[in-house]
Amino acid sequence: MSAPSDIAPTGEKPFTDYSRWRLLVNDGGRHTWHYLRTDEEVAKWPQNEVDKFWLGLDTNLPELPKPSTPLEAARNGYKYYKNLQSHDGHWPGEYGGPMFLLPGLIIGSYVTGMSFKEEERLEMIRYLFNRAHPDDGGWGIHVEGHSTVFGTGLNYTALRILGVDKDHPVCTRARATLHKLGGATAIPAWGKFWLSILNCYDWAGNNSVPPELWVLPDWLPFHPHRWWIHTRTVYIPMSYLYGVRFKMEETDLVLSLREELYPEDYYTIDWPAQRNNVSKADLYAPHSALFDAINVVLAGYEHCTIPPLRRAGVARAYELVVQEDENTSYQTLGPVSKMFNLIARAHAEGPESEAYKQHRIKRQDFMWIGADGMMMCGTNGSQLWDVAFITQALVETGLAGEEENKESLLKALEWLDDAQMLDDPKHHHTSYRHTTKGAWGFSTKEQGYIVSDCTGEGLKSAMYLQFELGFTPKPISKERMCLAVDAMLTLQNPNGGFASYEVIRGPAWLEWLNPAEVFGNIMIEYCYPECTTSVITSLAIFRKYFPDYRTRDIDQTIKGAIKYLHSVQTPEGGWIGSWGICITYATQFALESLSLVGETYETSNQSRRACEFLLKMQREDGGWGESYKSCEQSAWVEHENSQSVQTCWAVMALMYAKYPHPEPIEKGVRLVMSRQRPDGSWPQEAIEGVFNKTCAIAYPNFKFSFPIWMLGKADQYLRDIKARAVSSNGKANGNGYAKSDGKVNGNGYANGHH
Repeated sequence: MSAPSDIAPTGEKPFTDYSRWRLLVNDGGRHTWHYLRTDEEVAKWPQNEVDKFWLGLDTNLPELPKPSTPLEAARNGYKYYKNLQSHDGHWPGEYGGPMFLLPGLIIGSYVTGMSFKEEERLEMIRYLFNRAHPDDGGWGIHVEGHSTVFGTGLNYTALRILGVDKDHPVCTRARATLHKLGGATAIPAWGKFWLSILNCYDWAGNNSVPPELWVLPDWLPFHPHRWWIHTRTVYIPMSYLYGVRFKMEETDLVLSLREELYPEDYYTIDWPAQRNNVSKADLYAPHSALFDAINVVLAGYEHCTIPPLRRAGVARAYELVVQEDENTSYQTLGPVSKMFNLIARAHAEGPESEAYKQHRIKRQDFMWIGADGMMMCGTNGSQLWDVAFITQALVETGLAGEEENKESLLKALEWLDDAQMLDDPKHHHTSYRHTTKGAWGFSTKEQGYIVSDCTGEGLKSAMYLQFELGFTPKPISKERMCLAVDAMLTLQNPNGGFASYEVIRGPAWLEWLNPAEVFGNIMIEYCYPECTTSVITSLAIFRKYFPDYRTRDIDQTIKGAIKYLHSVQTPEGGWIGSWGICITYATQFALESLSLVGETYETSNQSRRACEFLLKMQREDGGWGESYKSCEQSAWVEHENSQSVQTCWAVMALMYAKYPHPEPIEKGVRLVMSRQRPDGSWPQEAIEGVFNKTCAIAYPNFKFSFPIWMLGKADQYLRDIKARAVSSNGKANGNGYAKSDGKVNGNGYANGHH
């Protein structure tokens, strides 16, 4: 890739003209960013509020009347957020955060000869500049993490491929940090693999990734089809690339990187001795003794592989790569497998192949430009997830019924209608895929993966929009809703819980074979409170509308799921989240689902314990704030600051549980209202999501959907509490909310919320 000239010392200012970027939304929710180089193009395609917002430009949306009630604040929030809805009905958004994805995009593109546009390359450089750690210039596993060899080694390499000189101050500082951490010999397994592909790390320094695993009998308890889907889809192309020992040709850059990435002489390194060399700054999940012993055996096998067996393994792995591409229209499950699949297809079929062309087209779906530059997202988006939460929020708060919001809700329903999967994958059984018929996925229909909680939330939204509003059509038929229920019922595990994409296929001891070192709980599916609760909630609502459909099955499923949920409540009273941060997130979902089966603060010990736990964690300012480190430790770790989104989760949890006292809820409401801007928006605070214990990931649309939801619900909830207090006592217990005559004081909300 050609070297950009005159790279600025920092990424503080854009390296391109931000007024020329446009987000194209088409084909069921695809997101691709385009740079318009001519004035004629700019004139024909004006920048809209969606473009401006995500680029960090001024949207010029008007200031709104200062809200005096929570409902007015929620209404203002949606007046703003409605402008960020795409023409097709969904809300686009960034899904960034991990710092090991963009290097994979850059390395994978480089070794396959797939170029970037100049403007894309410049803004990738700028993003990496802006995400360098302010203390030492390195990079971590995610944007809020400490510097690691994984993050620093790969992102330094990415900058060099993009054309930044090794003597640029950003590179000089990062290289010093990399060497201080031990150099690239101490990079974790995935980093070793990427650098081996680039020919900057010797394949002999990797533990074996044998493709022969794919030709073993399926009934074996350790066969890879039993692994968690994200691990499986990454290791399929990895085993192919390892089997053929793919490596980039030696170039001047490759030769230079061999000098830059290591404090020692590259050509004197004892590569086999580096296989288990992982920096302490990176290590989260150390190898088990069993895994190390297996690696010794496999290392011996690599010296005497059986050629027909190796060829059969490589062929089967490649077949599965092709099937994954075709099942997902070349989106693949995620960004790591996306780039490994591209390299495998380019190696096998060449740059003139249709596969290569399709991968180039769909590569764009992962590239997102924001205020700090261009990143690679954690999937091709979070489209369904964001549509589900805001539509549920609008219905539950009553804002959906307001005339000015009806068109927006109709468009959202159209998108939900189009997003439901009505068929199984093209390669269903041969690629070890679970059913998708009736499901909603996390992002788009095209991406084509069922997720338990996404199907639950998608179905819940569809039911809300079609049955709770008087002005909507009913495009999603009862039969299709029943298909969604059928799909969810296939996902329950024997303990009653629900995992993410599939049922648990493998034994728990497979986690002893975790090769990644930087992630936890990646080898098999696990049951998750959040996934379980989303299914409980949607099934509980479904049986109200359709009490005669699979009644016994649904009742038994809910009963088993509730039993699981009770069993995984922590002694402190919360639930450990795996997809959001962390206990606050999971506890909100848990208390919602418990309330739908009649378990509330007054009736359920579990619900009461959860409320009491949350109340202990409320801060003096009325908010809650939990660090992503809670996910690493599976225990509450305080964040430096209260977080608006987490405060919304906690307050909603209390309301779901029918917590009878208004004061904690009022305090949370005041905090969230105080942080709302005059135009109705909220500022971005700390990162919201997580996966595999250690890697934080962004859900920036949460700062709209959950404050709107919480404030709108709280308005009515607090009125109801005060009304009950007035009717029973004839006065408002001295808190100034209602007068003794039962009328609301002034604007109906306790003073002092701003």
